[in-house]
Amino acid sequence: MTEQDAFAINVNSPIAVYIQIENQVQFAVASGRLKPGDTLPSVREMSAMLGINPNTVTKAYRDLEILKLVRPRRGVGVTITDMAVKACRDTVPAMVKGHLVDAVAECVAAGISGAEIRKIVAQTVEGRVGPYRPAK
Repeated sequence: MTEQDAFAINVNSPIAVYIQIENQVQFAVASGRLKPGDTLPSVREMSAMLGINPNTVTKAYRDLEILKLVRPRRGVGVTITDMAVKACRDTVPAMVKGHLVDAVAECVAAGISGAEIRKIVAQTVEGRVGPYRPAK
């Protein structure tokens, strides 16, 4: 993954930090930015990069292992499994579409106009904003 694609978290998000990490790994696999055999940053590297407790990264990696999306390999690190691509491409689109529906419904409920919602979506798409980055 390139520097632009690096992981990020938003501590103000209602989504738990470990889930933000899990989701970003799944997004990267579904989009092809991470491929089978690619190695994730070590727990220590990821926790330092994100400024979070290593136990949070360990929880995310353990959950991804339970889903059979990653495999820890002594001396190598945590790698993406062969089955991860199909699994992520099968589940991620529905998951994120559900998030989008919820987000738009919240905007409508909060009185944000359709024009403003479309503007936010366009800016997000055009700016290639990554998930869980705090709004500017």
